[in-house]
Amino acid sequence: MERWFRSESLSKLADALLPIFAALAALAFGALMLVILGANPLEAFSALIDGAFGSANALADTVVKATPLLLVGLGICISFRGNVINLGGEGQMVIGALAATALGLAFPDWPGILMIPLALLAGFLGGAIWGGIPGALKAYFNASELLSTIMMNAIAVQLMNFLLSGPMIDPVQASKASKIPQTARLAKAFDLPRLVPTRLHLGAFIAVVLAFLVYILLWRTTLGYRIRAVGQNPHASRYAGIDVKKQIVLALFFSGAFAGLAGAFQVFGVNHRMITDGSATGFTGNAGFNGIVAALFGQLHPLGTIPASFLFGALLVGANKLQRAVQVPSALITALNGLVVIFVVSSDIFRRRREQKRLIEATIEQKKKELPPDQTAEAEEGL
Repeated sequence: MERWFRSESLSKLADALLPIFAALAALAFGALMLVILGANPLEAFSALIDGAFGSANALADTVVKATPLLLVGLGICISFRGNVINLGGEGQMVIGALAATALGLAFPDWPGILMIPLALLAGFLGGAIWGGIPGALKAYFNASELLSTIMMNAIAVQLMNFLLSGPMIDPVQASKASKIPQTARLAKAFDLPRLVPTRLHLGAFIAVVLAFLVYILLWRTTLGYRIRAVGQNPHASRYAGIDVKKQIVLALFFSGAFAGLAGAFQVFGVNHRMITDGSATGFTGNAGFNGIVAALFGQLHPLGTIPASFLFGALLVGANKLQRAVQVPSALITALNGLVVIFVVSSDIFRRRREQKRLIEATIEQKKKELPPDQTAEAEEGL
């Protein structure tokens, strides 16, 4: 086994498969929990698979659920490559959705072919600004982006609650005693094109295209190189003439932008209005946090995030049928998702350690080759 792991190509393959093994281990623990609750794990997981892939509608729902995860995950790939952690996806989704919705409500008579791209752009810019604020605080005041992005989530939620219960509330709800916090339904012309009779909308295709564009951005452009360089070593990047502060701001700017776009897609492709239960989750469905896990599962690679998002979308959609089929508490579904998160994040830490070990071993081998033959044995004893 040790010799097998020493092979660089096989070692990298094992690292690539680690998230899958981690997810399977999490499901094994989930099966144990089902047994403790008196449920049949085979029946439960069969229901989960059927709920996610059992019909055209189920498959479409899985893709729809995966779309915001993919978009948030793409933003996470950018920010993490720049060594800044964005925990503000929930708030950025909310702000992006509010910006897109406000534009749609302000000009209800505009043609859809004009409004849809403008609304998506508004969502993109709204999330970008909301993400760029913590980026500026990090770059120029050394404020922790962990704290600032989390606090920006809370601000976004309170802003949403204020707007949806006051200035942006549906006039029909405003005239009723119930006053459900939601906006009016957007014009039918603003609905994203979808595959009838399913809920699969154009946003899913756009998200996949954007994944390839983010890959090009990170690995085929000067801007992407600078972001990654700053993430690897800000001091060396500064010495090389890269504006480190600017790259930090841009990393969170783009990360927030994709989360904001996810919020706009949720409104124009799924809900067709902005609605909340008083929390961010009531609108986002936790996509702002689940997108982080999807990105980690995809090893912070935009293309790897595509299947990772699809997998988590399947888990979220299939979990509903699992709960109904075996009659287990909803808390079990939350626990199952949490197990997957823990195991996937842990596997990523293990992968990074193995990657560092390979780098050290490669450096040692290179040093050996550079030494004269008569000094190689002496150097090996020293190493």
